[in-house]
Amino acid sequence: MIYRFMRIVLFFDLPAITKKDHREYSKFIKHIKSLGFSMYQESVYTKLCLNETVVNITLKNIKEKLPKNGFVSVLTLTEKQFSSIECLLGDLKTDVILTDEKVVKL
Repeated sequence: MIYRFMRIVLFFDLPAITKKDHREYSKFIKHIKSLGFSMYQESVYTKLCLNETVVNITLKNIKEKLPKNGFVSVLTLTEKQFSSIECLLGDLKTDVILTDEKVVKL
């Protein structure tokens, strides 16, 4: 099996007006976290995958639990493409790791 690390970037805009909307939002967040996604920014989550097969399985799982209202977009990149993101920060304090010095390459 060939390992070509891929990164899924999930963007979403879900309504949170009614209590039902809040429940749908919470269920969706819980579901994507159970699939291994972590928050990159508010309403932007990412997941590192071993290869394209894992990406396809993950996308299938997301599609099965999509909220009825709102907008969800998915961008799939290689890990090399994802690592070229430039993080531009002002005085904001963040827990985002801006280097790859602790990344273990297999």
